[in-house]
Amino acid sequence: MTKHHPTVVSNPWHSLRKFTPGRIALGRTGISLPTAQQLAFQLDHARARDAVHHHLDIDAIKKSVNDLKWVERCLVVESAADNRGIYLQRPDLGRRLSVRSKLLLQSQAESSRDASYDLIFVIADGLSASAIEASAAAFLQAMHQYITKHPLRCGPVVIAQQGRVAIGDEIGELMAAKVVVVMIGERPGLSSPDSMGLYMTWEPRVGLTDERRNCISNIRPAGLSFEEAACKLDYLVSEALRRCVSGVQLKDETAAASLEGRLSNFLLGD
Repeated sequence: MTKHHPTVVSNPWHSLRKFTPGRIALGRTGISLPTAQQLAFQLDHARARDAVHHHLDIDAIKKSVNDLKWVERCLVVESAADNRGIYLQRPDLGRRLSVRSKLLLQSQAESSRDASYDLIFVIADGLSASAIEASAAAFLQAMHQYITKHPLRCGPVVIAQQGRVAIGDEIGELMAAKVVVVMIGERPGLSSPDSMGLYMTWEPRVGLTDERRNCISNIRPAGLSFEEAACKLDYLVSEALRRCVSGVQLKDETAAASLEGRLSNFLLGD
């Protein structure tokens, strides 16, 4: 009787897969990937593509945010990119407001001329609207406990369709905000199509570059929790208002960040 040999040759690093969602130790069949791993790759690739092309459900996200007791109200705006196709091809248009939206925010500012906001939240679909639908309201709920600790004047939550990070600069400038926080769907990875990022900027205005922003990334059920992200953002917003800086001049010095930094380098001993 011919002895049976397994078709898939396992990889000796297979035990390390429990530590990462990355594609390592997949095994092989001859010189190719096993069929199961190839199908898993195609599925994750399809999920990533779907996340990029998914249209934000404005009514649903507006309702979920308005249901939060501490949020004053929502304003809905759009970028200068007329549709998803243009948005993906013209990143520059996603960074600026449409004419209609600019007039809307100017009117809003004029109607409350005496108002100057400490903090404005902008919700932008970015490259994963599904991440925003899954996480935006839950994160704002987690943030509520920190908002109530400080005498902060928060403006309306602005929902921006076809928006990129820099659209928050124009929104914050028009609404006279000291700090703007853009909540945005991040570029999907093959293991993370549902990741949301936060970008905080002190004294937002058109023309700022990325060195003026602080970023908190990978907010999702399998990544950074809403509670951890809210704690980090509370620290950054508080320090930005106290020191009047953001970006490269402001570092995340929370206790969690110090612990992660100490443990992340395996070359350093105790």
